Amino acid sequence: MNHPRRSRRRLALAVVMVFAIVAVFAVRLVDIQVVRADQLTRESLSNRAIAVTTYAPRGQIVDANGVVLADSVTRYDITASPRNANSFERKKGKVTTDVSVQDAVNDLARLTSQDPAAVMAILTKDPKSDYVVLASSVETSTMRAIRALDIPWIYPQPHPKRIYPDGSVAGNLVGFVGTDGPQNGLETMENSCLASTDGTSTYERGADGVQIPGSSVVTKAAKPGGTVKLTLDADLDWFSAQAIAEQATAIGAQSATAIVIRVKDNAVMALADWPSVDPNDVSATATEHPDQLGSKAFTDYYEPGSTMKALTAATLIDSGAATPTTPVTVPSAWTSPEGHVIHDATAHATEHLTLTGVLQQSSNVGISQLAVKAPQSTRYEYLKKFGLGQASAVDFQGESSRGITALPWNDISKYDIAYGQGIAVSAVQLASAYATLANGGVKLPLKLVQSCTKADGTVTDTPSSAGTRVVSDQTAKTVVNMLESVVDGGELSASLKIPGYRVAAKSGTAEVAGPNGAGYTGDRIVSLAGMAPAEDPQYVVLVTYTKPAIMKTSAAAAPTFQKIMSEVLTKYRVTPSTTPSTTPPTTW
Repeated sequence: MNHPRRSRRRLALAVVMVFAIVAVFAVRLVDIQVVRADQLTRESLSNRAIAVTTYAPRGQIVDANGVVLADSVTRYDITASPRNANSFERKKGKVTTDVSVQDAVNDLARLTSQDPAAVMAILTKDPKSDYVVLASSVETSTMRAIRALDIPWIYPQPHPKRIYPDGSVAGNLVGFVGTDGPQNGLETMENSCLASTDGTSTYERGADGVQIPGSSVVTKAAKPGGTVKLTLDADLDWFSAQAIAEQATAIGAQSATAIVIRVKDNAVMALADWPSVDPNDVSATATEHPDQLGSKAFTDYYEPGSTMKALTAATLIDSGAATPTTPVTVPSAWTSPEGHVIHDATAHATEHLTLTGVLQQSSNVGISQLAVKAPQSTRYEYLKKFGLGQASAVDFQGESSRGITALPWNDISKYDIAYGQGIAVSAVQLASAYATLANGGVKLPLKLVQSCTKADGTVTDTPSSAGTRVVSDQTAKTVVNMLESVVDGGELSASLKIPGYRVAAKSGTAEVAGPNGAGYTGDRIVSLAGMAPAEDPQYVVLVTYTKPAIMKTSAAAAPTFQKIMSEVLTKYRVTPSTTPSTTPPTTW
């Protein structure tokens, strides 16, 4: 029989024990839910909440017609969780197969063309890790094949990759993107428009490492880059590149450039350099042609030779120092009052030429005698107004402001500059100067980028169209008319004429200076600049070849000029000329 007092003690002890246990749980609950709630929540989330980057595509670069020159496509990094890398069952229909880790690695390596041992080494390097990259930048088709393997501890992660659909077409201008971001050309110059902003999101995973469906939360929205639209016509750029490449190879030139400018707005329609970088394979270009990763048309300066004579003639006429019919007696060699001997390119009997005839016959002697009729300061200011000695409005990467010899010019320079020696220009500067003559003497800002359209539709980076007058409309038209004499009766006439069109052009054969002021070498830079139709110029074309091994005269550039200009006039359906040319007299 139980004693009543003993029973009460047992009951009291049991009650005390219950309260003690409850108190312990209560304290523990308060500690978990109140005291350490934030810390434990963070630790819990860190174990099951995974933050991932949401990549946004970099913006496109397109030509004037919307042809894509630079784009971003989705590629995938194949990542894995080594901590959860275990064998698993793969079900196909009613068949279940046991798949070991090695089997899974073998399947993955086969699809990604990797060494299974190398993949396994990555996977097992840190068995406690939750993240490793087993393969990088695989295409969508490969990613889908990997996903079909149903490996539970492998996770494809998308990210954009830069591609250039047309390869080297406009590669000299577009530039390229490397592992450290934009590296060259418009990719760098227009990065503020093209750059995207990556976002972030989180998802929760279960104990097996697999994402819990519906748990993804966007914490920062991704923002794609904008679209840069160029003035270029990709098809014409390709045509021009092919034309100069073919001729450069034939004459053994070191490099070549072709530029097409639309006169009405000074827009660059084509600008080809040869050789040119392929942005899809920059390393190959860097190995074979390390100096061809950009655009020599913008960055390289050279003595232009006789193409400068058109600008000298415009200066003389506009300043009142000469007229198209100003006479000059021209021997094949002439000694200046200061004792400087100037030669024409070929020996000839003494000729009686007008300024127009001097352009047609490309006489160094004649232009030298006439040029000094204008003060040095006047000539210097006109050259600057034409845009020589300063970067273009494009301000292309690597472009600089240099080239015009500072005043006062010495007794040699004041003659040499008149026919394009002792002065340096870029191909872009010279082409733009000819476009100024074609545009009635008004210099417009050179245009390469039409606009930037942001992802939200905002349009920026539209270039200025404000022009500045360099020479009078009458002077410009007169000089263009004088340049027609080169095509109608000059020694390159047969190579320059285009049936149905009046063409105005000027050739140039420039000596190349040796290093460290060692004088001129036997190398040449040959070029041809011109416009059509001469009565109402619509387009300017400039072709330049550097250091040809054979055919070291402007005759090497004339056929390419004619080929490209013919394509331009046909492509843009320019109305043929309906009035005959009536150039000023070339002799007296």
